[in-house]
Amino acid sequence: MSSWNDPPGGFHPASVPDYLPRGRLAEIQLQRLQAVVTRAHGRVEIFRRRMEERGLTPAHVRGLEDLARLPFTVKADLRDTYPFGLFASPMEDIVRLHASSGTTGKPIVVAYTKADLDVWTEVMVRTFAACGLHRGDVIQNAYGYGLFTGGLGAHYGAEALGATVIPISGGNTERQLMVMQDFGVTALCCTPSYFLHLLERAREMKIDFSRLRAGVFGAEPWSEAMRQRIQAESGIKAYDIYGLSEIIGPGVGIECAHQTGLHLFEDHFYPEIVDPTSGEVLPEGAEGELVLTTLSKQAMPMIRYRTRDVTALFAEPCACGRTMRRMRRIGRRADDMFIIRGVNVFPSQVETALLQVEGTLPHYQIVLTREKGLDRMEVKVEVTREVFSDKIRALESLHRKLEDALEHVLGLRVQVTLVEPRSLARSEGKAKRLTDLRNV
Repeated sequence: MSSWNDPPGGFHPASVPDYLPRGRLAEIQLQRLQAVVTRAHGRVEIFRRRMEERGLTPAHVRGLEDLARLPFTVKADLRDTYPFGLFASPMEDIVRLHASSGTTGKPIVVAYTKADLDVWTEVMVRTFAACGLHRGDVIQNAYGYGLFTGGLGAHYGAEALGATVIPISGGNTERQLMVMQDFGVTALCCTPSYFLHLLERAREMKIDFSRLRAGVFGAEPWSEAMRQRIQAESGIKAYDIYGLSEIIGPGVGIECAHQTGLHLFEDHFYPEIVDPTSGEVLPEGAEGELVLTTLSKQAMPMIRYRTRDVTALFAEPCACGRTMRRMRRIGRRADDMFIIRGVNVFPSQVETALLQVEGTLPHYQIVLTREKGLDRMEVKVEVTREVFSDKIRALESLHRKLEDALEHVLGLRVQVTLVEPRSLARSEGKAKRLTDLRNV
């Protein structure tokens, strides 16, 4: 457990782990790493077997550098041992279970002891504090409640902060907007794509939520261009939050007001960057796959979990004073790449290109099909009502600009289809940007 024990809402930098000297932080990390490796080795059969195959025991972990000798954990391990095969605590000590529906196969089940929930609440309090939130804020939590970790993770952290929490969950856009206006909401938690939908409906309904000053957005990758559009159109500060159920849920990392990378809560989650192909640990500043080790998780410790998220780490001091390492915002995953005519393409690249062109809305869909043995890529893009109702010449000009922007970013020419506003499906959860008809 962390040494943080301030009362709700009472933050003092000297007592918050975010500001620990790096040397002291390393001592805490090593102590916790040794303890969690010992726990996993003694209680998780698959981890113990992999350690034995490498001729390793917990005694071999003498320094943080020894972490690189330990075996990886991957998402398939959670499915292969479904539902409780990775638990390191007996069921009588488990106080909560969450699960991820996933897109294929069995769900990912994760477990928490009371101490795990305390850690989760702590890092979420630190998350909200980094966003400038405090006692007296009114936080509308539009992340989904239930088996998804987002809703309850943000809820308990916001309450412990001392803020007023509105547990509205996802969906029912009109009600969301009414509550934001009538309850004087100052901060909102949801996916960035859903906030864009809220903005769109608010304009149509002439809803005012001028007291809103911050958005804590996560659960899906979103580009810097989308952030700039959100901030310009809403006037709020848009913060990127990072987390994943396998590690704890939301609260693994968060931006501060300077928005120069996400501070990782390294006293609980130790980060590495590895080569996605070889698994070799890369030096600081190099781009690669993020690997995380839980340092204080009891119910279900994750040792060297491969997130598949592509980023980079850097330890340069932040102007906010936090000493935790920062990671570059997640723009893509190592497993979301697709290949079109021999060119590697990531959905995040498409979003970056589209948002560079005026006259478009931040709603799009990528459609992949196979014709005569060749993959074809189409990008459907919503345009503003003003452009759509304009002359054909204006639409043709916008069409060319979009094709040129995509070719410049992707390195290949793809088909662009302009569609009228609100013609593409909206998502009240994670945005669904890709339709792959090649696998239908």
